[in-house]
Amino acid sequence: MHIEPGVVDGAKILLSYATAAGALVLTAKMARDTWRREGAPALALRSLATTALVFCFFEVLPHHPVGVSEVHLILGSTLLLLFGAGAAAIGLAAGLLVQGLFFAPFDLPQYGMNVTTLLVPLWGISLLAERIVPARTAYVDLRYRQALALSVAYQGGIVAWVAFWALYGHGFQISNLAAIGSFGLAYMSVVLVEPLIDLAVLAAAKALHRASRGPMFTLRLHQAA
Repeated sequence: MHIEPGVVDGAKILLSYATAAGALVLTAKMARDTWRREGAPALALRSLATTALVFCFFEVLPHHPVGVSEVHLILGSTLLLLFGAGAAAIGLAAGLLVQGLFFAPFDLPQYGMNVTTLLVPLWGISLLAERIVPARTAYVDLRYRQALALSVAYQGGIVAWVAFWALYGHGFQISNLAAIGSFGLAYMSVVLVEPLIDLAVLAAAKALHRASRGPMFTLRLHQAA
């Protein structure tokens, strides 16, 4: 979902600074909630883990440019289910920044757009999880339809934000619409894979419940709300 250089440029890029500020405010709110519920050490430990994982997702896993952006296997819903919304948000923002600073400096001007595209859908699925996962259900007992709903919502949010930035930058030209369409079609293919990864990871956490309990993982992984 890295926005390609030149999709939004000039004075228009100022909008991305404002949206990124809003996204980081949401991150602070999610992190504060985790801090209050589970403590600062747990939040810090999980944030380090998610930052390392996000960096690997972007830099190590296969990714391909398609249309106006790149297709990545970000696993945002997986991070949410394992580590909680606060640590997942910090990891997405920090992992993206580390990649830009040390491996892809040409992406830094687009950081505001990219971080908005990652964080706002994460905040959305954190609210969705509260609605579709009953309070009595631990995440390790999630069903496929619930994992699918979270994945569709997250990936759909990413596609929607990428489309917004592309339309904002270049309008409704036929070539731009075609590039957006090809990206959206390719990206939604991730939806076929991510719920299965989520369920596999949750099944492993359930089987290895002794190892997956403790400050590294969100309490909700094994406990009802």
